[in-house]
Amino acid sequence: MRSARAETFTRVIDAVFACNGGFLAAGDALTAPVGLTAAQWQVLGFLEDGAATAAEVARRRGLRRQSVQETVNRLLRNGMLDRLPNPADARAPLLSLTSKAESAMDALGAAQVAWAEELAAEVPEGELEVTLRTLQRLRGLAVRRL
Repeated sequence: MRSARAETFTRVIDAVFACNGGFLAAGDALTAPVGLTAAQWQVLGFLEDGAATAAEVARRRGLRRQSVQETVNRLLRNGMLDRLPNPADARAPLLSLTSKAESAMDALGAAQVAWAEELAAEVPEGELEVTLRTLQRLRGLAVRRL
């Protein structure tokens, strides 16, 4: 029999999974006008900070490496990414945004901000901050237990 704390934690995990599904659906709707998916947007968004390998993207985003690699392959085919030599590991090229990807990300910027402002207005800022800290802590605990 589960404790009340374990039961609550399980309900939190279920809510996070449901939120993720909702956020992916919203992301797909936001990105469709520029010909992207939410998964592609996640990869491109990470690479806005600089070139990285597919494995780095997967690790930092908490995604499966195989699914990130599939998304990267689509983005390469669509002219959204370039491969650069990786001085640290010749087998794992660095990925960087093309000008086409930068234009798509610029176009998404205003739509994402408007969407975030609309949703955030419905939740007190203090609650958002507590939620963020709690989710970051839970992720850290989960990753350490792997």
